[in-house]
Amino acid sequence: MKEIVFLRNNISKWQRAEQVVEDTFWHTPDELADLYSDVAADLSFAQTHYPDSRITLYLNNLASALHNEIYKNKREKWSRLITFWTREVPQTMWEARRLLLVSLIISVVSALIGMVSQLADPDYCRIILGDYYVDMTLDNIARGEPMAVYDGEGETGMFLGITLNNVMVSFRMFALGMLTSVGTAWSLFQNLDMLGCFMTFFYQHDLLWQSFLAVFLHGTLEISAIIIAGAAGLALGNGILFPGTYSRMVSFRRGARRGLKIVVGTVPVFIVAGFIEGFVTRHTEIHDGVRLTIILASLAFVLYYFVWLPRKVRKK
Repeated sequence: MKEIVFLRNNISKWQRAEQVVEDTFWHTPDELADLYSDVAADLSFAQTHYPDSRITLYLNNLASALHNEIYKNKREKWSRLITFWTREVPQTMWEARRLLLVSLIISVVSALIGMVSQLADPDYCRIILGDYYVDMTLDNIARGEPMAVYDGEGETGMFLGITLNNVMVSFRMFALGMLTSVGTAWSLFQNLDMLGCFMTFFYQHDLLWQSFLAVFLHGTLEISAIIIAGAAGLALGNGILFPGTYSRMVSFRRGARRGLKIVVGTVPVFIVAGFIEGFVTRHTEIHDGVRLTIILASLAFVLYYFVWLPRKVRKK
């Protein structure tokens, strides 16, 4: 049988299988088992006659998805806790790599807007950061303690408060995807515009290097996680805007699953960032070399886990 004939004879069945995979709640286990048997048989035929075809790869993925749905209620092994972080999150990041790039571009542009706006109008920071925060920072600069804002409360309380706030910010950014991708993009703009304005404010007071070491000591992880959470929100929003061959509801659910897995993957990053901000950032007396090493190590981890490892897992 020619490949095109094989495709034409079975495409409707495979499309139905895709829809079943995305919404198994309304289908009985027997229906799933029968559909899995049919797809597995088609896969066996394709492996025999078209071993290097894209159809074979497609059917292999479809059969695997059906198999996972059939056995998803089976008691998970403890190793799932490991494979979730070592395989599932990286795999999802690979699938969302374009969304991550879009989130990064939005963030960079937003930060640049904040920088240019602050350079053009020195009072722009008062609009973005508020009069109280700006006046407090100016007082700290006058006293020779420009980073005293990070020493305003107890270490443990600050760690818990910052971590909880950052996690809530990431989940809110994800949830804003339900307003389409525009909601998430706006949240990204607000956060990164504030960062650009903040750093430019210290630049205007000849404190750029000192502020860089203090902010990015914890901010390398924190800001990276915000950008990654932005990709999660975009995944949710794009599921609504661009359903493709799926119904809009099925596409929304696909985007929600992918986005939720991404945003959960940022939680440990926020915890570590909160720990650094609560316990380490306040100690500005730490040697610059040590702080710069922590910044570079944080950046290396982000690039490894969210960029390089997904590519490696995908190849496997």
